[in-house]
Amino acid sequence: MLLLVGLGNPGSKYEKNRHNIGFMAVDRIASRHGFGPWRARFQGETAEGAIGGVMTLLLKPRTYMNESGRAVAEAARFFKIPLPDIVALHDELDLAPGKLRVKVGGGNAGHNGLRSITAHMGNDYKRVRLGIGHPGKDAVLSYVLNDFGKSEMGWVDVLTEAVADAADLLAGGQDASFQNKVHLRMEAAGFGEVEKLGAPKT
Repeated sequence: MLLLVGLGNPGSKYEKNRHNIGFMAVDRIASRHGFGPWRARFQGETAEGAIGGVMTLLLKPRTYMNESGRAVAEAARFFKIPLPDIVALHDELDLAPGKLRVKVGGGNAGHNGLRSITAHMGNDYKRVRLGIGHPGKDAVLSYVLNDFGKSEMGWVDVLTEAVADAADLLAGGQDASFQNKVHLRMEAAGFGEVEKLGAPKT
């Protein structure tokens, strides 16, 4: 079984925050691939289904970002899911808005959700890094905990939809093909140059 974890903070207050793009992506995956209803379990919300024939558990921790690893560890233990079959989808300051990269392991770049998962599970899980741009080091907290602006919602919508549509490649371990398909979708929608715009204003 594959465990896809969207990172974010629970509650309507945070729903459209930049920090919650991981939640947005797994919501899109659940809808696109006909997953069952969301259920409260493992200190989070889960939905079960299949992506490209691979049984998959979607998880949105409700522990708040800094304690995401508690929910991930509980779900992984219950289903005996090994670290290589865990994928975290999260906001990435160090990528331009609308860009996506997939990597296994590596540093957590100050991301408290990733840091918590690493503390509970180890570091060698897969990350789908969803670029939101960087506002400068003195403005990070307010930036990630503010909602996406109206001008940003176009690329956010296309990016999360593209992730959902290409999720069968991710589930099948075809990370490069997954990444390329998402990028082609962004370019086709006219967002291929979004990285040149820099971090949008709140």
